[in-house]
Amino acid sequence: MRYAISETPVIKRVLRSRWLQWSLTALTLLFFVLAIIAGLAGTPAGNRNFGIVFVWIVWWALLILLLVPFAGRLWCGVCPIPAPGEWLQRRALVQPRPGGKLYTLSKQWPRAFRNIWLQNAGFLGVALFSSIILTTPMATALVLLGFMIVAIGTSLVFERRTFCRYLCPVGGFIGLYSQVAPLELRVKDTAVCASHTEKTCYTGSDAGYGCPWLVFPGGLTNNTTCGLCTECLKTCTRDNIAIFVRQPGADLLKTTGHKLDEAYKGLIMLACGFIYSTVLIGPWGVLKETARAVGTPGWFAYAGIFLALNLAVFPGLFWLAVRAGSIPNPKYPMSRLFADYAAVLVPLGLTAWVAFSLSFVLINFSYAWSVLSDPLGWGWNLLGTVGLKWTPYIPGLVPYLQVPVLLLGLTAALALALRTARQYGQSPWAATPVAIFCAAATLGLLGLYLA
Repeated sequence: MRYAISETPVIKRVLRSRWLQWSLTALTLLFFVLAIIAGLAGTPAGNRNFGIVFVWIVWWALLILLLVPFAGRLWCGVCPIPAPGEWLQRRALVQPRPGGKLYTLSKQWPRAFRNIWLQNAGFLGVALFSSIILTTPMATALVLLGFMIVAIGTSLVFERRTFCRYLCPVGGFIGLYSQVAPLELRVKDTAVCASHTEKTCYTGSDAGYGCPWLVFPGGLTNNTTCGLCTECLKTCTRDNIAIFVRQPGADLLKTTGHKLDEAYKGLIMLACGFIYSTVLIGPWGVLKETARAVGTPGWFAYAGIFLALNLAVFPGLFWLAVRAGSIPNPKYPMSRLFADYAAVLVPLGLTAWVAFSLSFVLINFSYAWSVLSDPLGWGWNLLGTVGLKWTPYIPGLVPYLQVPVLLLGLTAALALALRTARQYGQSPWAATPVAIFCAAATLGLLGLYLA
């Protein structure tokens, strides 16, 4: 069952207006620019710098704890990173030019890279240096500035939001975990789409632009490639597109047809969740120091272990689990079984990141109040909050929040493993090795958080 919330007259009017999304994007762009300025010109003390506190604590909490689980790709609809490049493409800020013509070379992205492998590589690159990026304002500023420069460059050369679709490291995991969200954009009737030859939702019209994400809405079956920009709501002349509230995780119930690059994204996110939990909030200070000591022999050892865990150990263990429970069948190659069983990694990984974020965010969130008054660390007191001291929030209750979250992810993963086995005509026992992999991952995280 699902309910079209965008059919409510007030909501439909708001979503079809161009001003709401533009205003939200412009607001997030102001914060984004301020984060870059703070990183380049503000205090080097991370806990007093707007770039560190509001990007890696406030924004991260909003993204992982609220937006992704409950609204999917809603952040992508107002993200500031592609905005300047998109405005240059359109030669307009709010209202579209007649015909919706884009000013770009309109090169097509190479077919070999029309996947999320580059997003996987980009996320690994950022994650490898995360101990520096998350604590050093200059590093954060350079990363954010680099993202925007690449986004502007690709928008001037390639068609539409190529950066968002194929390159953005953040977009890769948001797309993966958006499958859990109880929110989706879909067509109301596929037959109407089939009979509509103009396909203005994809090609654009005087009312707006073709889908920036290079997706035909009539063919959408999951949330991974829809950026919720609502452009198609404005350009569909048949009023055949809506935003629905649905059963959470509905995309994952279709446990066949998953892709290998998405499977690896799930494994990379799970492995990084373990590494972050161990290095950043674990009791072993030497690990944190080693991860920050870029260029030293210790750091190269850390980098080797980091990459081995992400690219070999976790994928290898998961492949063995899938292989151990599967009877060889020429109709179902291992690559297909591997990708489809990897659906279990979505709830497992998302809840791992939620559990990590609960401890990281609740311990550090109080830094935000003083930084609001002195974003650059220059001794200002704009809002009178600079004197508020760091205070961890409910530290004693954090484990009691993490345990049910992780167990919820494990329960959903086990249910998906059984469902996948049934869809391949296998006995429930075929899912046992994958279930053991999921249980071991959950127990490992519980051990880290409850130690």
